[in-house]
Amino acid sequence: MTNVEWLERRALKVLQNDDVPLYLFTLAAEEVDLVADVARISRDEAGRLIGYQRPEKQKHVRQIQEYLDSEDPLFPNGLILALPPEVRWRSSRGPSTSDGLAVAGTLHIPFTSDVDGPRPAWIVDGQQRSLALSRTKNRRLPVPVAGFVAPTLELQREQFLRVNTVQPLPIGLVTELLPEITRVPSARMATRKLPSALVDMLNQDSASPFCGIIRRASTDPDTKKSTYVTDTSLIEAIRESIESPSGTLFPYRNIATGTTDTEGIRRALIAYWGAVHDVFEDAWAKPATESRLMHGVGIRSMGRLMDRVMTHIRDDDPNARTAASAELSLIAKHCAWTEGSWDALGLSWNDLQNTPRHISALSNYLVRTYLAERTQRK
Repeated sequence: MTNVEWLERRALKVLQNDDVPLYLFTLAAEEVDLVADVARISRDEAGRLIGYQRPEKQKHVRQIQEYLDSEDPLFPNGLILALPPEVRWRSSRGPSTSDGLAVAGTLHIPFTSDVDGPRPAWIVDGQQRSLALSRTKNRRLPVPVAGFVAPTLELQREQFLRVNTVQPLPIGLVTELLPEITRVPSARMATRKLPSALVDMLNQDSASPFCGIIRRASTDPDTKKSTYVTDTSLIEAIRESIESPSGTLFPYRNIATGTTDTEGIRRALIAYWGAVHDVFEDAWAKPATESRLMHGVGIRSMGRLMDRVMTHIRDDDPNARTAASAELSLIAKHCAWTEGSWDALGLSWNDLQNTPRHISALSNYLVRTYLAERTQRK
């Protein structure tokens, strides 16, 4: 960081634990933009996840700014900042500077006066508020801030997920961040960590039929038109198979040792969904409005069918994809992914919706039809 200057603020150092200092202080509205930035979620050229924040909500920002520009705003909604390790803390002298819970002192935050230069801190919570503060005419409005020293991006992501539990984050954003952190905030989130990592693999592995067509929170807006599957539906399909004792992916987890055969799961997923691609090629890689196979109802239902089909196929078989295709061909004539009707369900092809009732009805129909056709083949 060139042309380093120091911003000094009276602060309280809260004694929660010895590893991560927490500081409470204030910044003027105009200073927020000077020291803090937003880490937008995206991916670099190598496909690695960077950042963690969702896109700006312009309407929300305008509403906050209008209030901040009013005559007597009261703005108790503070910001949470991830501070750099370079911050300096100096405790105040005297016997009354600490009450056993907090210590009074001065916090020194490094920053650069270069407008285009990097900011030292990252906004973990309050990105919409921070944008409004940077635009308000009340430039000296005091803003309450809670800051913690975060030397790693993983710690920032973990805290980001923890502080955003009252107003839930978009499911797609949460699930994409989960594989990047070690300590998952809740058991409910933990169940989506492995499936989300597997979806990352499917989206980046050149051997996967899903390569480059899964829409995630980090997907660049310019490339969204070439993505056809939402990650949440595929994550849920994989999660069901991993967690259900009857799921084809369940045996790949060793609950006693806590280990998972991720390579075996990779082979099974690529073999099965590769077969889905081959058998229903005319319905693959199309918008959900043109193909219900790419719709959430199609992904979830075919995911449940996977638990039946792949019980007859070894993932380490070099011809696993071909074998899975032979199994799926048994139901091909009964499917109406892009036209016609699902007569047994009493629904036109595009009447299927991503609802529990339709997912259950279609799943049951596909499984019944597959088992019946397989019995006749014998």
